[in-house]
Amino acid sequence: MLEPCESKGSRTVLREERDSNVSDLLDYTRLTKALKGEVITVSSTSKHHINAMDLNKAYGGDADPVILKSQFLMSLCELMINDRHLGAKEKSIIDRCTTATYRYYKQGNYTGEAPTLQDFYDNLLKQKEPEARDLAVAIEMFVVGNMNTFAHQTNVNTKNRLICYDIHELDESLQSAGMLIVLDSIFNRITRNKREGRTTYIYIDEIYLLFQNEYSANFLHTLWKRVRKYGAFCTGITQNISDLLQSHTARTMLSNSELLVMLNQGGSDKNELADLLNISENQKSFIENVGSGQGLLKVGSSLVPFINQFPTNTALYNLMNTKVV
Repeated sequence: MLEPCESKGSRTVLREERDSNVSDLLDYTRLTKALKGEVITVSSTSKHHINAMDLNKAYGGDADPVILKSQFLMSLCELMINDRHLGAKEKSIIDRCTTATYRYYKQGNYTGEAPTLQDFYDNLLKQKEPEARDLAVAIEMFVVGNMNTFAHQTNVNTKNRLICYDIHELDESLQSAGMLIVLDSIFNRITRNKREGRTTYIYIDEIYLLFQNEYSANFLHTLWKRVRKYGAFCTGITQNISDLLQSHTARTMLSNSELLVMLNQGGSDKNELADLLNISENQKSFIENVGSGQGLLKVGSSLVPFINQFPTNTALYNLMNTKVV
């Protein structure tokens, strides 16, 4: 995920086949480092930490940010306890503990160090209900156990104008929770940028991965619809179009995106896109067996063929090129 943060609409790039996902990661990290941005490696063994409880004053828009964060923590707890939906009593306990955890931070006008999952966990243990202790035990591994990477204070520069979140090494046991926390971190930045009068550009590569989990898919869908309100542009990128189109949420987002850039497509992908976007047989020829930089633009209800060759004699090309020589 790449987030150049200094940023109206939602866009999708359906790209041609690339050499490998590893190469994709390398071009983003090289580019980010060359532009003096921050590369954040998200995994259980990484020295980089993102505090899942980070919260800024603008997080809730015109509403109380703690209320919105409480909803996020309910989703996060459901992921930590193996995707089991919480009951009404458990949700009430989480809401109560969220309020208690942020009490002093809120009184300090959201300045200084934010509380952590450890503080939230401690508040769970203070509750009288047995359900609270059950919740605490269920999330213990993610707070004081071996998967506690999101229970520390953030130790990376989330204020850098350019941030690359590298989730390639995210462990399977942490993947769902990790992607949700990364999306929440991006939302924190978007809302802070709006308050400071900056626009935000969010680029999510291999976006299909986020639709493999109900919680990250729902969070992303909400983000996709709300970014214009916060003065942001959101772009999704994928080469796994068949996987993406298996998600009803993704299909809805695709059909409602204002701008789509379609590069060279395989037979089945081309046909599925044609059905979804009402692409004619003649127009399909612009996304089948075409060269790099060629394809079809969907702008509103219009479909426009394009050729846009990236100059190869540039430093940017050398930073982003993933072709195997």
